[in-house]
Amino acid sequence: MQNRSIIHWLIFIVLGLTWGSSFILMKRGLDSFTSDQVAAIRIFTAFLFLLPIAYRHVKRELLPKTFGFAGMGIFGNLLPAFMFTKAETMISSALTGMLNSLTPVFTLLIGFFAFRQKARPMQVIGIIVGLAGAVGLLLLKNEKNNVDPNLIVATGTIAKNVVAEKNLIWIGGALVVLATFFYGLSVNIIKSKLSGVSAVTATVCAMCIIGPIAGVYLFTTDFIQRMHTMPLAWESLGYVSILAIFGTALSVIVYNMLIIEAGTLFAASVTYIIPIVAIMWGLFDGENVFWMHGVYIAVILSGVWLVNKRT
Repeated sequence: MQNRSIIHWLIFIVLGLTWGSSFILMKRGLDSFTSDQVAAIRIFTAFLFLLPIAYRHVKRELLPKTFGFAGMGIFGNLLPAFMFTKAETMISSALTGMLNSLTPVFTLLIGFFAFRQKARPMQVIGIIVGLAGAVGLLLLKNEKNNVDPNLIVATGTIAKNVVAEKNLIWIGGALVVLATFFYGLSVNIIKSKLSGVSAVTATVCAMCIIGPIAGVYLFTTDFIQRMHTMPLAWESLGYVSILAIFGTALSVIVYNMLIIEAGTLFAASVTYIIPIVAIMWGLFDGENVFWMHGVYIAVILSGVWLVNKRT
C-alpha cells in the first residue's frame, strides 16, 4: 500500500512537471512553425505514437460511443491545441500556464449547467473567485508578451501600438480561457459518455478520430518547405514531438489511471503545480513575471481549492 502511494506521488509530480513544461515547448515550436502547424504537429504526432496499439483498442462494439470519443478528442485535445499555440503568439508562456489553472472551475461550471450535476455554495464561490483571478491577470499592464509582429497593424504611433498590444493580451487570454472551457467540457463528456471505457482505449479512439484530421491539415500548409528552410526546424519539431508524446499521448493515459487509483481530488490537484512550473520556465526564458502575477494566480488556485473542497 505504501509503495502504491509513493508511485501515485511520483506520477503526480511527473504530470505536473510535464504539463507545466508544455507551454515553453509550444513556444520553442513557434521558433520555426506557425501556431496552427505546432498544434497540428502535436496532435498528428500523438496519433502516430498511439497508432501501433490501435488495433487492440478500436473495436466494433465501441461504435455507439463514437460521439463520446469525438467529443473527448475535439474538445479535450484538438481545439485547445490550436487555441493555446495561437495564444502564445500574443501572451507569454508563463501567463498561458497561469490561466490554464481555470480548467477545474469550468469543469464544475459546465457539469452544473449542461450535465445537471449538483454544486455546493462553496463551489459556486470558488468559480467566482477563480474567474476574478483570471480577469486580474489580464488587467495587469506590465505584462511582457511574446507578440507576433504580423498580428499588429503598423499605425505609426506608439499610443496605437500600445492599444494594439493590450487588445492582443485580451484576445490571447480569451483563447486560453476558451481552451480551458473546452477542457472542462471534455471532462464532463468523458464522465457522462465514456464511463466504463479504459483510459488507454478512450485516448487511442479519440486520437484515431482527430489525428488524421490534424495530419491532413498539416500537409496542406508550408510545413515541408519550413522543414527545409528554417534553421531551427528540426529542433522545433523535436520539442513539439516531446510535447505530443509525453504531454498528450502518455500523460492523458497516466492521468486517467491516477484518477482511478488515487481518486479525482488527488489527481485534480496537479492543477496547483502546473502554473508554478510554467512560471519557472517563463523566468528561465527571460519573460517578465511580477509579484502581482503571484497574487492573482494565488486567487485562481484558491478558487480551484474551493471547487475541489469536499466539505
